[in-house]
Amino acid sequence: MEEIKLMKGNEAIAHAAIRYGTDGYFGYPITPQSEIMETLMAEMPWKTTGMVVLQAESEVAAINMVYGGAASGKRVMTSSSSPGISLKLEGISYMAGAELPCVIVNVMRGGPGLGTIQPSQADYFQTVKGGGHGDYRLITLAPYSVQEMADFVALGFDLAFAYSNPAMILADGIIGQMMEKVILPPFRQRKTEAEIRHESPWAVQGKLKDKKVNVITSLELDPALMEKNNNRFQAKYRQIEETEVRYEEYNCQDAEYLLIAFGSSARICMKAVELAREDGIRLGLLRPITLWPFPKKIIETYSTQVKGMLSVELNAGQMVEDVRLAVNGKVKVEHFGRLGGIVFTPDEIITALKEKLL
Repeated sequence: MEEIKLMKGNEAIAHAAIRYGTDGYFGYPITPQSEIMETLMAEMPWKTTGMVVLQAESEVAAINMVYGGAASGKRVMTSSSSPGISLKLEGISYMAGAELPCVIVNVMRGGPGLGTIQPSQADYFQTVKGGGHGDYRLITLAPYSVQEMADFVALGFDLAFAYSNPAMILADGIIGQMMEKVILPPFRQRKTEAEIRHESPWAVQGKLKDKKVNVITSLELDPALMEKNNNRFQAKYRQIEETEVRYEEYNCQDAEYLLIAFGSSARICMKAVELAREDGIRLGLLRPITLWPFPKKIIETYSTQVKGMLSVELNAGQMVEDVRLAVNGKVKVEHFGRLGGIVFTPDEIITALKEKLL
């Protein structure tokens, strides 16, 4: 049954993973996401649902354990924060190339380098532009509340298995560490081995009677076959772009100016919209929920209706490039952000809007 709890976003991820019927979690501690693994360890789901929880010896080991679990058809996941995700990128690219489903959580911190443990949204490029090597894409969900941290675990797994592709929950230190009321989903039963074999006939299952042995790899030395693989991937990505775009509109219908923001930035922008309207500025907010696939069509639509757009991000300007591509020069697009773990205020957003667009 559903339960209402007060908890951190990181804790919500852990509880949702247990309730979803996740088979395994493999991770390594790093601030500000360590509570995910700590909560899983404290809950000891291996005694109740049978979920495996393991602290690997490194981030590289963790993502390769996820590769192995996913290759056997299991629902497996990992989590980290920015530098840790960088270490996982080779394995993530391998999983994309092998078309393996999994859920990866990134609770972003400031960089570059070791940077700071304070929140940031500077991993946008890394996530939606590939990050690792090769022409691959990650289905990317951007929660803006503790509730969405919980909800996106199930959604992430469902999308990952629907398209045989890794899915990323891209949060930041604010959402990971803040506490809110959350409705936890009811418990699901973990898939049986028979259900896994039925739903994932491609999975490595050992030698079964009257069945061939499955081999999972991203390696293909024949260029013609490798091109064929890549063309199949690109066709899949186009299908995802057509069917899985998610976004939220807030006071957009009569807006003369539009804020574009995701995650914690969108929460702050909602207050900025209220203050701007009190000041006579018809301001709206469009919140991308999927950062990839990006909601470019709806942004393009609004480009013919508003006088300008401001991309509000906790970085030096990353998502703003995709906003500009979407509007294709039809309207002025500017960026506003803070760096180093400093979080902007609603008043700062309004000031930036007036300076850059009004």
